[in-house]
Amino acid sequence: MNGSAGLLALALLTACSADATAGEEDAQAPPAAGPSTTITTVPADRSGNVPTDETVIVSARGGGVLKQVKVTGGLTGVLSADGTQWRSTRTARPGTTYTVTATTTDGRTQTTRFSTVKAAKTFDIETIVPNRDATGLTVGVGMPVMIAFDKEITDRVAVERNLTVRSSRPVEGAWHWFDSQHVDFRPKHYWPAHTKVRVEAKLAGVRGGPGMFGKRDYTLDFRIGREQITKGSTDTHYLSVRRDGKKIRNMAMSAGRGGNWKYYTTSGIHLAMSREPVTVMTSPGIGPGSPGYYQLTVYNTVRISSSGEYVHSAPWSVGSQGYANVSHGCVNISPSNASWFIDNTLIGDPIIITGSPRILEPTNGWGHWQENWKQWLQWSSLKSAKTESL
Repeated sequence: MNGSAGLLALALLTACSADATAGEEDAQAPPAAGPSTTITTVPADRSGNVPTDETVIVSARGGGVLKQVKVTGGLTGVLSADGTQWRSTRTARPGTTYTVTATTTDGRTQTTRFSTVKAAKTFDIETIVPNRDATGLTVGVGMPVMIAFDKEITDRVAVERNLTVRSSRPVEGAWHWFDSQHVDFRPKHYWPAHTKVRVEAKLAGVRGGPGMFGKRDYTLDFRIGREQITKGSTDTHYLSVRRDGKKIRNMAMSAGRGGNWKYYTTSGIHLAMSREPVTVMTSPGIGPGSPGYYQLTVYNTVRISSSGEYVHSAPWSVGSQGYANVSHGCVNISPSNASWFIDNTLIGDPIIITGSPRILEPTNGWGHWQENWKQWLQWSSLKSAKTESL
């Protein structure tokens, strides 16, 4: 090899060695870092006077997705299917500071805090029916859910959308506002027999009006019993009781004698409102010593309206039962039939009377079924929906 060729070979060898070293260094270098995850929370950190119904939203953008979101104070939420967003699913409480801690799959953690608006006053459920004391927790197929609030509600939409009815057999139903303190639920048709029902009133923090928020949550469980429907006519003077579609008893009756409007038994779909072993009945609007005054102690009574109508034992009218209407407006039956009826009736059982010119008003007792479905929905803020599964 001459000198020129040797120098050229050495140069080429040196160049190749340099390229090889560079290649090894490239192969061993760590990969370039990807974009880091960004966590965004609404309401923003240190926000104050946040409305209780504002949805808390936590979002993740970048390299990772949300692994966990925790909020103090029991504020629950749900994570989206792709893991990029978490949303609260219930109302916050007024005058409360919440801490939101979000963690992503790539190890990022962010903590924020916000405070909700303070309440000037609160509202609560004053009564709810059915309940163990007033009705028992197994009720008839016509039973509505009746809620009375201790304050007037002006934001009916906010309250109604936080009232949930679940049932073991889903039915179409709707809430109905009778006034600003009373909202009731009934299905479009009677409840199916033997259905389990749960009412969830998630009202803690819910806005009921300016500066007024719900005080607490409430849950009610009850059960629908067998289907029993009683039908009677002021023309035929008989009551017929059918259970689960089969006639189980036929009873002679005497209804209101009429003449004076208050002495007519009302026609319509009544519900059994109470079962009373003893009831003292007094003439409405007539005092002692006046013509037409009476005060009677009667036994085995089932109340069917707020205007004083009962199905009850009336031994004094047994001779007219099955033939004529002689009562002051109640449905008279014999002592033996009355004993059987009170023992075999559930609160909420439909008792349907026909033949009288006086019609039961929807607000007279539990006359809920006197309104057709279109009429019922007129007073619902959210209209009808299927009950959720229980």
